[in-house]
Amino acid sequence: MRVRLFAHSWVSDWNHGNAHFLRGLARELARMGHEVRCYEEIDGWSLQNLMEEGEAGINAVNDFRAMYPELDVRFYRRGGGLATFLDEELEGAELVLIHEWNEPEVVNEILARKKRMGFLALFHDTHHRAYSNAREILRLPLHLFDGVLAFGEAIRKIYKDGFGVERVWTFHEAADVSVFRPMERKKLNDVVWIGNWGDEERTRELMEFLVAPAVDMFGAGRRVLVHGVRYPSEARETLRCSGIEYRGYVANLEAPEIYAQSRVALHVPRRQYANGLSGVPTIRVFEVLACGVPLVCAPWVDTEGLFRAGEDYVVVRDGAEMSAQLRTLLADERARREIAESGLETIRQHHTCRHRAEQLMEICGDIR
Repeated sequence: MRVRLFAHSWVSDWNHGNAHFLRGLARELARMGHEVRCYEEIDGWSLQNLMEEGEAGINAVNDFRAMYPELDVRFYRRGGGLATFLDEELEGAELVLIHEWNEPEVVNEILARKKRMGFLALFHDTHHRAYSNAREILRLPLHLFDGVLAFGEAIRKIYKDGFGVERVWTFHEAADVSVFRPMERKKLNDVVWIGNWGDEERTRELMEFLVAPAVDMFGAGRRVLVHGVRYPSEARETLRCSGIEYRGYVANLEAPEIYAQSRVALHVPRRQYANGLSGVPTIRVFEVLACGVPLVCAPWVDTEGLFRAGEDYVVVRDGAEMSAQLRTLLADERARREIAESGLETIRQHHTCRHRAEQLMEICGDIR
């Protein structure tokens, strides 16, 4: 099948976690024998910010090219030349997958060619905006798509019952196990958190489930490491005063090494995923478990039964329980190993990008 994938960025993952799964999905589709092309707009905000990281940004782009040589990434500009570009690139296409971080102008231009060119068009949603800011999603002509891929059952219901979209599939993210895999490394960190501060969507949660436990662990001589972007100066100062080592941006392709060097990883979901969208795990859950690292989560309910609660990872109810659970796990290597092995098994059996690529082809078959 000739597949065309439009996303905000493939080259950059700066504050763009959607790139993690999309890269792996595209790779698996290519490995299955499909003709895959990937598109992104020139000078998108993620790539612009990545280039401001200096050498780290340049290395991230080079590492992406080296890791994903099979991905055919093509760039376009909005404006007068877009129509000609799409006429040429979509000729012969059979499936066009449009991720939700695309500008309405681009989405409308693609869909304007759908009937004439005869391709299937699917909308791919991997964000909480359908729940938290529906107006943004409703700017798009959802009725012109052949269906919607929603990365959680709660999101699927919003499209089905709230937006009136007839065909919606739950299409979870998954781990790119060609990148995220167990590695034997010397343990340099006791606890690691890789994630962005981000728009006050989890400030309170980070204070309770990261900062406060870190103060306890620092007093016990433990090392806590944080990577991420969009940390305001006040947040960075808070981390420093709490004994947390903040290292800023890290390319996603470097994350497996960091996880391998850490005894325990944390997951602190944004508020939306702990409340109205419970059951929607973010990409970091899949990636940590794929690396065979024990994961401790701030409150999050796996309402869709994707994992084995209490076996694949540990969930705590409050900051005090987070501190206690971390102390227990850091003192018990066998418990850490058992949790890590359980989570890794679940990922390999159910939640790899190959699983999702096969599901996508099944969905296309259903539509046809």
